[in-house]
Amino acid sequence: MNKAITDGLIFMPPAFIDGLSDWSSEDGTPGSATYDGAANAALVASDPDFGPCLELQKTESLQRLRYMGDTPILPGCYLEVTIRFKVLSGLFPSFRIGAWAGGPGGLEVTGLDTTGPELLPDTYGRIYTIRAIIGTGDRTGVDMVWGTEPVFGHFGLDMTGDNGAVVRIESVVIEDRTDVFYRKLMGWVDVRDYGAIGDGITDDRLAFLAADADAQGREVVVSEGLYFIGNSLTINSPIRFEGQLVMPTTARLQITSNFDYKTYEAAFGNEREALTRALAALFNFTDHESLDLGGRRIQLDAPIDVHAAVGNKDNFGNRRVLRNGQLEAVDSANWDTTTVTSTASYSTGNPTVLSNVVNIANIAVGSLVSGAGVGREVYVASKDDGAGTITLSQSLINPAASQSYTFERFKYLLDFSGFDGLSRFQISNIEFACLGKCSGLLLPQSGYAWHVHTSWFLRPKDRGITSSNLGCYGMSIYNNEWYSNEYDELAQNRTTIAFNTNFNDVKVRDNVAVRFKHFAVMARSNHMITGNHIWQGDSAPVGDRTAGILFTARNGNSVITGNYIDNCTIEVANEHANLTNVGPNTVPFGALSITGNIFLVSSVPTWFTYIRLSPYGNGHHIDGVSVVGNTFKVIGGSVIDRVESVDASNGGFDFSLTRNVIFQGNNFEEVSNRTENPAYVEVNQPSAAVSWTYSHADKVPFGTQVRGVTGWSAIGQIQDGGGVASYDTPYFTTASGAAGDEVIVNWSAARRGTLQLTLRCDTAS
Repeated sequence: MNKAITDGLIFMPPAFIDGLSDWSSEDGTPGSATYDGAANAALVASDPDFGPCLELQKTESLQRLRYMGDTPILPGCYLEVTIRFKVLSGLFPSFRIGAWAGGPGGLEVTGLDTTGPELLPDTYGRIYTIRAIIGTGDRTGVDMVWGTEPVFGHFGLDMTGDNGAVVRIESVVIEDRTDVFYRKLMGWVDVRDYGAIGDGITDDRLAFLAADADAQGREVVVSEGLYFIGNSLTINSPIRFEGQLVMPTTARLQITSNFDYKTYEAAFGNEREALTRALAALFNFTDHESLDLGGRRIQLDAPIDVHAAVGNKDNFGNRRVLRNGQLEAVDSANWDTTTVTSTASYSTGNPTVLSNVVNIANIAVGSLVSGAGVGREVYVASKDDGAGTITLSQSLINPAASQSYTFERFKYLLDFSGFDGLSRFQISNIEFACLGKCSGLLLPQSGYAWHVHTSWFLRPKDRGITSSNLGCYGMSIYNNEWYSNEYDELAQNRTTIAFNTNFNDVKVRDNVAVRFKHFAVMARSNHMITGNHIWQGDSAPVGDRTAGILFTARNGNSVITGNYIDNCTIEVANEHANLTNVGPNTVPFGALSITGNIFLVSSVPTWFTYIRLSPYGNGHHIDGVSVVGNTFKVIGGSVIDRVESVDASNGGFDFSLTRNVIFQGNNFEEVSNRTENPAYVEVNQPSAAVSWTYSHADKVPFGTQVRGVTGWSAIGQIQDGGGVASYDTPYFTTASGAAGDEVIVNWSAARRGTLQLTLRCDTAS
């Protein structure tokens, strides 16, 4: 019991720094002298030990300090007065808690003990603490036993003994310590003692509330029975369920003391119902920021629609956490993908909208869209049945004005897509045991700063995490384990994807992903990808490999650092921008830093490359690609031609516009052509010629051109045809040859010898 909480009583006096008019130098009763303006009292704004405090000089044989406010004294209530102080100078006085007992009408109650234990300090500057307990009952540990006649008191400090000491006092603390003394015969109350019937029909809500109100810190016991609760119920006491509850789906059980999954399972006796009810309470302010599943395995036969479970919120921004358990899908038709095929119209003037959508009522928000001209991981973000329009998560590439589309709505263990906005949600130490039956997690329509960490995504049927709109903004995905349901499938035949994103600022750190089609399909920009191990190999003797990390925005402004890229690729495309957005004045392919990664591959054809640019439409350009300090290694007897390439099946580049490409400091093993830019090359001309032609195709990145010679020097003598040394200066013709990857060294006359050149595939901005 604590009267400050239960009855709203105020025991604590104000701080000294608020003024000394409430602090008496006498007994604390009205009209007694105060320290306000007293010559021997001063306020100290910032003591190194106490902060704001009171400094007193002892000038009387009994120097008093009393709070003038009426501190209530109640039957069964025990107060503790605590004071911290130190002596700065002078003769040491004795210190004790002092009090004045007041009865009805403000009269003093005499004959009571009004002082606590005395302390004589002996060290200057040392912090001492004195305390005393005042109460109505004669119990061990009570220093001032006052009985029931006093109804209030004035409390503070007494200093006795020699005068002259200067002391500093931190504060006078008065607290309710009834919990030390107060005992009941039983540590629990039973709801049946307060009128609960437990027949599953009678509404027992009021009985639960009465038991909770009377528990006063004891446990509320719900004895055996089936209890109908007709409306939302909040229980503040610890509660133990031997019986179970029946509640309408719109009603919430909010347990503010022992809020955890175990308690909800005991309350409802069904794993799915318990999780649904607990999630509803998590979003309705149970004084808990997290729901702990207690390490339990919860078997689900259908998706948990979290928005429907909460029932009363479309937007939520307070931090909430789901932690420590396993969600396991069991066999059920409820996991079957809903597939709808429909015709719709598309206009490049409105690139994220499908109009005139046939059968739109049967198409679910969150469905994956496929069809001619649709890039990877495009979803139904929202729809308007009346207008017949669908808003897409991303633009399409170049579909026909009217064509057929397929909409696949995957089913997820946890589905948050009903929320318009949900931010700062954290999933920690959860295993999504999809087991090939369903997908893992579907994000809300919008949201910021989700965290998914230290969790497992075990064999998702289609997707681990899906963003169907903007719920991934600023999301952090770290320290998770991802295991595909298609382990034995060839890489090119797989369909499962670990996760996708549609918005900016996603952090992907320290994950392990095994044998997906793609680990990450990432739209928009400003992503950080560090410390992950992405393995997508297969058992084929000479196999294809898919993108482990796929950027669908050509200018991702992102970094890929310190990852283990194992039997997969990094791909950059522009498939989420329609083909009207192409040309030298548009956004380039670039703003990408690939640094310090381990690239490893085995059993692949010679044309395999680790880094691929995949343009849709012609006339693109490259600006801002940095590939530095990586290790490229091929094992298993394979040798590849080079580590980077352009997939020109859907478009191409204008290499004359290439800017700011750095490809250096990398290590190569079993790679025939070692890409480099700037590239340091030797041109050897054994017979005298006016023009020396050097092909740079082996080293030039992404099949670009030689755009500049930034330095040259002769290795040995440059000679004419007769062997006479020549000291003239050559000039260079760049972007020569059919592909523009040749440089011509031009002399004033025929020359022979060896030059060292520094070549670049890019030009100055």
